[in-house]
Amino acid sequence: MGEEKKGFLVMGDRNPLKHVETKYNECETLVKTWLAKQSLPVEAAIVTVTSALQGAAIGGLMGLTNDVSSSFSPPPPSTSLNLQTKASFRQSQAVAGGPLAQARNFAVMSGVNAGISCVLRRLRGKEDVQSSLAAGFGSGVMFSLVSGMGGPNQASNAISSGVFFALVQGGIFQVREKITKPSPEDLLYNETRGMLTSLGLGRYEKNFKRGLLTDSTLPLLTDSALQDAKIPPGPRLLILDHIEREKEIKKSSAFRHKW
Repeated sequence: MGEEKKGFLVMGDRNPLKHVETKYNECETLVKTWLAKQSLPVEAAIVTVTSALQGAAIGGLMGLTNDVSSSFSPPPPSTSLNLQTKASFRQSQAVAGGPLAQARNFAVMSGVNAGISCVLRRLRGKEDVQSSLAAGFGSGVMFSLVSGMGGPNQASNAISSGVFFALVQGGIFQVREKITKPSPEDLLYNETRGMLTSLGLGRYEKNFKRGLLTDSTLPLLTDSALQDAKIPPGPRLLILDHIEREKEIKKSSAFRHKW
């Protein structure tokens, strides 16, 4: 039953947006788990098609909101243009195509990129900058070919586009790695962070760090130590109870293994 608070009906403490986000993450985890159990061709095909559809949707939307293809009218047949000028004109038309053209270009680019990344991840057992460079190169080459940006020397332009895409994607991967990679200090609080998160006390992680209460000190924690870290009485009781229960679980597990 909901409870009335200031004229609003609140269903317990459930946040609808948080609930939707949790369900989405659960579904995403289930899908990834299922895909990991499939053969390489099946996983690669599903990932490629799914990413291509997402890319088509993004490209189509971009084509609708920024359709400037009408501004590029073809030159009269009698106009004398050199090959480079004609190639530049064709490239402008390819990049500034309508919704269908953009949907096609982005579908190919996204699908190829995701497919190569998926295959390399399964074959190499990891995702690193080399895989990112290879995926970026492949998607750049295919984008150049299907978008008509090749000009008079299609092979050369395709390779140039592949190199450009590879450098951009590799750079983005490196930046993301630096941003998301945990600091050496954070590695000392993995178990602590998990415990506090499970108890809904994540905001007190900074107190543990200020008091140098690392993972290795968890079995030794006392009420006075937590008090010195300026953690309130209620959270202290929850933390100590959690640690005590963990000790009992470990003792019970060791006893069962012994016998």
